[in-house]
Amino acid sequence: MDLGEISNEGAAKYGKPLEGVKILAAEQMQALPFATQLLARLGAEVVKIEHPINGESARGALPSMDDPSGRSVGATFLRNNLNKKSVGIDLSTSEGQDLFLRLVPNFDVVGDNFKPGTMEKFGLDYKSINSKYPNVIVISISGFGNSGNSPYQNWPAYNSVAEAMSGLYDFKRREGEPPAVNPMGAVGDIATSLFGVIGILAALRHRETTGEGQYIDLAMFDCMASLADVAINFHSMGISREPNPAPYVIAPFRCSDGYLVLQFVREHQFENLANLIGRPDWIGDSRFEERTGWGEHLHSEIIPALEKWAENQTRSETSSLLAEANVASGPVLTVPEVVKDPHLEERNMIVALPRTDGINEPILIPGNPIKMSKVSEGPEMRVPWVGEHTDEVLTEELGLSETELENLKKTGIISP
Repeated sequence: MDLGEISNEGAAKYGKPLEGVKILAAEQMQALPFATQLLARLGAEVVKIEHPINGESARGALPSMDDPSGRSVGATFLRNNLNKKSVGIDLSTSEGQDLFLRLVPNFDVVGDNFKPGTMEKFGLDYKSINSKYPNVIVISISGFGNSGNSPYQNWPAYNSVAEAMSGLYDFKRREGEPPAVNPMGAVGDIATSLFGVIGILAALRHRETTGEGQYIDLAMFDCMASLADVAINFHSMGISREPNPAPYVIAPFRCSDGYLVLQFVREHQFENLANLIGRPDWIGDSRFEERTGWGEHLHSEIIPALEKWAENQTRSETSSLLAEANVASGPVLTVPEVVKDPHLEERNMIVALPRTDGINEPILIPGNPIKMSKVSEGPEMRVPWVGEHTDEVLTEELGLSETELENLKKTGIISP
């Protein structure tokens, strides 16, 4: 879907469910920006506070493109900041802190994902906000939380740190091998963002009935421990690492044009597979009487038989046959195949952001996976340039005059 398009125009008459909700976000990188972008896609107005000259740290990520002024805009920023306004305020100054605090009562939700203690140092933490504006919801996202007495509270953390500490890396590690680190991108950031969205929506509902705001304190470690539930659960049942051989099969095998991933966890699925590929003799074979036998003989028996059966079939043909037999499988798509996949195209899951640096091919960003019959998708608004909406927001929200804006610009408090 091209940026600015509307899909499901019949739903446009209903508007967006979060229209009227206003979010003030002192955010950076991905753990909070992913959440606020999702809320913006559902209709919330998101005002992003960042450094008045350089912007937030995600703008410096690589790879990048240049904005119309020649400043770098990193990939992390590009995929997390659609549909937002950027206001450049230097929060390290007393004048910037005062501006932020004056903005707060005009918003429903105030968020940050700085290192714990940063907003308190600025006088912009929950305690400071709640004492003046008790109906405002405040959310903080950090590695180990802003409240309580975690021994790690002051540790800086990226997503891989929280992922590693959740136990999942070691749970999946094979004996004698190092753990596979960061296996699929910023899972810790994105998962924490999704929990953040749930917390914000719940707090908004709570405020509807009580009139009171509250504090949402999210730790990435907590969120990853929840996401990696199997590690904690299996340990309590005497299994501290993924069983090898496992009593199930999750494995790749080769077809004529690449790899397919196959998964089966129940006996009837194994029997369906055996009949499909011409190995009914496996049914009743003593080697496969127990589920662990599947894992024991996976590479010596099952995978070779699968690959011989599929050697002249494409991944698509093979998956279709397996689906007809009610056996779950899917092709290991290359990234070029993903961006052209007909399913994703049909469901508007690839959004094209035109580049501003002379390159014709657009930046591609995943679309909104939340499909609702009475909510139209789009139109999407491009990512903001540093401080692009500073004058607009400070004028509309605080009624600042041109003279006041110019004075703040001269002293570097806001974006020029």
